[in-house]
Amino acid sequence: MLDRLAAKEKRRRPSDDDLVLRAKDLSHRYLDGRAHPDSVRWVDNQNHRWGSCTPDQGTIRLSTRLRGMPSWVVDYVLIHELAHLIVPSHGPRFWALVERYPKAERARGFLEGFSLAAHVDQQ
Repeated sequence: MLDRLAAKEKRRRPSDDDLVLRAKDLSHRYLDGRAHPDSVRWVDNQNHRWGSCTPDQGTIRLSTRLRGMPSWVVDYVLIHELAHLIVPSHGPRFWALVERYPKAERARGFLEGFSLAAHVDQQ
């Protein structure tokens, strides 16, 4: 049972190395392998964004606020940032790529609800 709990925790709180592998898998599955990040890592200085990407450098950063969220939510943010490696803007081509992820709408709703609840708690 402890092994199962440890495996579950690793899925919910992946390391930076795990994030790189996860990003490569997601790129292959949903973006025809077109996104090639040079690095993917957790950062704790993003309080208003879930993730960010620097396409010129191929770097992706995910907010540590995502740690512990369901893996399909983290995957959505990764897909969003991976899509920026292909299309830097938020135009129709970008959103068409993001929508290839089957749980995109569900994950956006989850993140919006989480943000709303966090905002209400601060008042």
